[in-house]
Amino acid sequence: MITVLDSQKPYFPPVTAAHSSGILAIGGAITTDWIKLAYKSGVFPWFDEDSPITWWAPDPRMVVFPQTYKPSKSMRNILNKNEFTITYNTSFYQVIENCQKSKRKGQDGTWITDDILTVYSELHQMGMAKSVEVWQKNALVGGLYGIDLGNMFCGESMFSKVSNASKVAFCWLIEKLKNENYQLLDCQVYNPHLKLLGAIEISREVYMAYLQNGNNKND
Repeated sequence: MITVLDSQKPYFPPVTAAHSSGILAIGGAITTDWIKLAYKSGVFPWFDEDSPITWWAPDPRMVVFPQTYKPSKSMRNILNKNEFTITYNTSFYQVIENCQKSKRKGQDGTWITDDILTVYSELHQMGMAKSVEVWQKNALVGGLYGIDLGNMFCGESMFSKVSNASKVAFCWLIEKLKNENYQLLDCQVYNPHLKLLGAIEISREVYMAYLQNGNNKND
């Protein structure tokens, strides 16, 4: 049975209560308090404008371990060409807006509603939501954004206007996380593109152990 949440007070049931589909609950609200509690509880929002607010805690969970990650030979060749300039957390709103507008194969709309865009931009101002930007000839051509939990980074969405730009952002972020001793890059749910980039699936139980044992810088 999927829990229906009261919008007045942020609360989530334990992730073990999630439906086999990965859905934990519906309802609640999209505010900074709800979103902060969600990520710290192993939960994330994912829904479109025509659906109720839906919160997920899937099993398995798709992740990257930065400390052991090795980009493919073809990806290393792309990185070595130095065709792009990378910045970190300098143009968050531009990145999330581009992610919202990006057309995606098999998707008619976007889960990045206007409320999501507004609240994640507020979380950026609070230092919790961060972005990677990829530039070419002074134009923003790719990037990604997510939630920084101190010991793990929860990737949310990425976009690319030219070939390989989002892949470069992905690999650059992993290298940064590796250098700063992060335990995980959370990619949430399986998709073939992430698998090609080197993400793997782990059980929700293992994911929660990393989350709960980490040193959360945002408490």
